[in-house]
Amino acid sequence: MIDAGHGYKTPGKSSPDGMKEYEFNRSVAEYLKDLLTNYQVNTFFAHSDIVDVPLQERTNRANSLHVDLYVSIHANAAVNRGWHKAEGIETYIHTSGPKEALSLATKIQNKLIATTGLQNRGVKTADFHVLSATEMTAVLVECGFMTNEKEIKLLKSDHYRKKCAQAIAESIISHYSLKKKLSNPAKQSDPEKILYKVQLGAFSDKQNAANLATQLKRLGFETTIITDKQEC
Repeated sequence: MIDAGHGYKTPGKSSPDGMKEYEFNRSVAEYLKDLLTNYQVNTFFAHSDIVDVPLQERTNRANSLHVDLYVSIHANAAVNRGWHKAEGIETYIHTSGPKEALSLATKIQNKLIATTGLQNRGVKTADFHVLSATEMTAVLVECGFMTNEKEIKLLKSDHYRKKCAQAIAESIISHYSLKKKLSNPAKQSDPEKILYKVQLGAFSDKQNAANLATQLKRLGFETTIITDKQEC
C-alpha cells in the first residue's frame, strides 16, 4: 500500500512559498508505483486526488487487503512553518520498534541519503496513526524539508521526486527479494486457463465510464472500457 500523505485540501500542509505537500507526495507515489509494476507485486494507493482520504480509512483499507507493506511518503516541515534551517531526510517506524520495519526503514534511509546527498537525520520512532493502526510492516518517509529554502527547490523538482521514488523502490525490491515480471507472460500461460472477469458499472455516457476508470486506476486496479452497442 503506497500512501501519499495528506491531500490537496489538507489545511496548513504547504511550503512558505505555496507548494502543497501533497503535490510532492503524490508525485513520488506515482513514480514508485510505476517502478514496482515491473515486478511480481500488487500495489495499491491509500490516497485519492478526488477527496482527502481520512487516516482511519487509509489504514482500514490496507488491513482489509492484507497487504505486506504500508509505505507513507511525506515532505517535512519545521514547527514554525516559516523558512527554517532544519534540513535532511528521516524515516519513521512505530515506537514498538518492529524488527522488519526497522530493517526496511534502514535500507530506505541509507539509499535515500546515498542517492540525494542530503543530511542523514536517521531512522526514528513515532506513534503516527499509519504506523500504529496498520497490521503489517509500516514505514513513513520524510524526504526533505519544504520549510528549507534549498530543499524546497528539490522537492519541487521532478528529477528529485524520481530519485526519491527510485531509492524507495530499490530498497523494497531488495528487502522482499522481488522478482521481475516475465517479459512475455503469454508464452508461459496455460492455454486452458479460465479467466473470470468482474464488471463494475455500465454507463450510457462515455465520460462517466472514463471517470470511474480513472478513479479505479488510482486505487491500483487495472481497468478496461468496453463498448457494448445495444439494439433498440
